Amino acid sequence: MRVRVIGAGLAGCEAAAALSRLGCEVELCEQKPQKYSPAHKSSHLAELVCSNSFKSADEASAAGLLKAEMRLMGSLCLKIAEGCAVPAGGALAVDRELFSKGVSEAVEALEGVSLVRGEVTEIDREQPAILATGPLTEGELAKELFKLCGTDALSFYDAAAPIVTAASLDMSRVHAASRYGKGGADYLNCYFDKEGYEAFQKELVKAETAPVHDFDYKVYEGCMPIEKLARRGPDAMRFGPLKPVGLTDPATGRRPWAAVQLRRENAEGELYNIVGFQTNLKFGEQKRVFSMIPGLEKAEFARYGVMHRNSFINSPECLDGLLAFKSAPLVFAAGQLTGVEGYMESAMCGIMAARLLYAKLEGKSLELPPPTTMCGALLGYIARPNKDFQPMGANMGLLPPLGEHIRNKKERYAALSARALKDMKEYLNENNY
Repeated sequence: MRVRVIGAGLAGCEAAAALSRLGCEVELCEQKPQKYSPAHKSSHLAELVCSNSFKSADEASAAGLLKAEMRLMGSLCLKIAEGCAVPAGGALAVDRELFSKGVSEAVEALEGVSLVRGEVTEIDREQPAILATGPLTEGELAKELFKLCGTDALSFYDAAAPIVTAASLDMSRVHAASRYGKGGADYLNCYFDKEGYEAFQKELVKAETAPVHDFDYKVYEGCMPIEKLARRGPDAMRFGPLKPVGLTDPATGRRPWAAVQLRRENAEGELYNIVGFQTNLKFGEQKRVFSMIPGLEKAEFARYGVMHRNSFINSPECLDGLLAFKSAPLVFAAGQLTGVEGYMESAMCGIMAARLLYAKLEGKSLELPPPTTMCGALLGYIARPNKDFQPMGANMGLLPPLGEHIRNKKERYAALSARALKDMKEYLNENNY
């Protein structure tokens, strides 16, 4: 059984390793060093482009839980990361050069895996393959993606707004309503008075932004960072995403001075997007300034806003729910291209793509892990219909609530993690992993 894996980032390397363990012959294709994206510099596989951190190692956190589940699945990248870790408090951070070098050496030593250097420009729909080319896919391969997805199904974004957890909102200061009463109470609204809005605008103007790399897209008017809009004048936001028209503050019975709207991010209503708040502020500045919004004083950020060049497919439209393209059932997608966001998230997706493809080739049925697991929750997120689909990383807001209410967040997260690991072990045992 021969499978082609295109792209040797974390997802592609994990897919190759998983297929090797299953006894497949793998052709792992990597365009470096013949061709580099604007972000890549090293010829090693699994190059870390941004941070050297894989986030928290605590199993009672979303990132730590994801790692614990991946450890059960035999993750190659996680094992190597733990072997070249550097001091980082409670996080797993690595020496990025040692990490990429270690992954490269491990992959090249895998039985049945041949590493082919050079750019891939075509995708054979009749050949079993995993496409794991990452968020900077370009050139002829990007054109192939358009063919697989349809021109309306390949998305690009320059900026994304933060996402907060519903449980962390002060609901005494948040009002559920839609403008002019249209559509029911579809949004959560946070109302500023004049004094609060002016203080917020001033802090936003002077907040520190993150550097923009030269490979990023230009910022278009439709995705203007909120801090840039604030610099256009004191009332610019009030005539934009913070316009108060069509809303009534129940505390005063009048239209508020300005309104921040939160839009539900998932069907369960556990995550909310801060509408119109695309931003390039540093994460700490987002926490500081956005916590000035009434009702968000103690907000927990499931994802901070980002601004950078990235491409991802509209997975709910393009894929069949099990990571295979609807237009090419033998071609699977993995990694950030699918809309999972983060190093470990991408690596996990590579493992699962390999397992799902192998099951299909064997004529067997393999479902996703249970939604109570972080792996299953993330893959379920990119499978569900979503008209505003955006990338998502591991966060506890994706997991279904426990049967009992646990008020203490640390204890609640520990219980969610324990349930997830129990369910993941059962899933792996049932599927002879």
